[in-house]
Amino acid sequence: MDGRRRIAEPVTGGAHGRPAAGAAPVSRRARARSGLRLGSARLGRFLRRWLGPVQGWQLPRGTGIAAAGAFLVASAAFGAVRGGHMPAVIDELRDWRDAAANAAGFRITSIAMAGQNELTREEILATAGISGRTSLLFLDAADARARLRGNPWIAEANVLKLYPSRLHVTVTEREAYALWQKDGRVSVIAGDGTIVEPFVNQRFAKLPLVVGIGAETRAKQIVGLLDNCPLVRNQMHAAVLVAERRWNVVLKSGIELRLPETGVEQALDALVQLDRDNKLLSRDIAVVDLRLPDRVTVRLSDEAAAARLEVLKAKYPKKKGGAA
Repeated sequence: MDGRRRIAEPVTGGAHGRPAAGAAPVSRRARARSGLRLGSARLGRFLRRWLGPVQGWQLPRGTGIAAAGAFLVASAAFGAVRGGHMPAVIDELRDWRDAAANAAGFRITSIAMAGQNELTREEILATAGISGRTSLLFLDAADARARLRGNPWIAEANVLKLYPSRLHVTVTEREAYALWQKDGRVSVIAGDGTIVEPFVNQRFAKLPLVVGIGAETRAKQIVGLLDNCPLVRNQMHAAVLVAERRWNVVLKSGIELRLPETGVEQALDALVQLDRDNKLLSRDIAVVDLRLPDRVTVRLSDEAAAARLEVLKAKYPKKKGGAA
């Protein structure tokens, strides 16, 4: 006890464990409630400090309706994507957009077109994605040009918008150069080897025929060489690329000309000279081999070979054996 008849106790380490003199013991439940009140007070002070400005906020009128509308739109978009209907939805939205632009005075009323030959006007417009509902305002000229260049007949295209209602479309078409046969299928090709369409139209029947893997990209090379040799070009039925290295030219008469890998011009000149001197291509032969620079080898047809054998037998009969 101190001088005032009070019991001296420590202020730490057990101050809460022993009640003061004359006081009723404090239960554990009471201490827990006291701790909860203290924690709530601290939490309240923290919220008032940091969230005080937010408590004064007021949502604008109609926020709930807007949120509900956004939810419905998002749900519809999700359903369209999951159901595979998104392209149709996009097309419908584009039609609405173009209809509004057309009503505002941006309807396409004049389309000038130049350069088309193999393709019709309707085919070009359909390829470019231009219809009667398309508005000039929302027409993507770059996209239309890319669509046109995706057509194998079109090498280059230009789309020019002239506001408010005119459109110019200019195309540069590829020319049909040859027919290319591969795996039994025949296609019409341009000079650069691009396949422009399957061979179904007989108006392309007079084009030179090239055969074999890689022949489409080298057709211009061999046809150009043969154009300088009318003797062969006028009788050509097909040019066959062998092992992607050299050409065999099959004539309409069935004669096969085997050209070398290099020096084709010199080989053709030698052939022209032989035909001029000996009427070589008018004879009954099957193959003319021009692959060696110092000689020309000729193989007779089967009928000619058989006839020649009969002549030789008649001219040089076998001698009869001597008397026994």
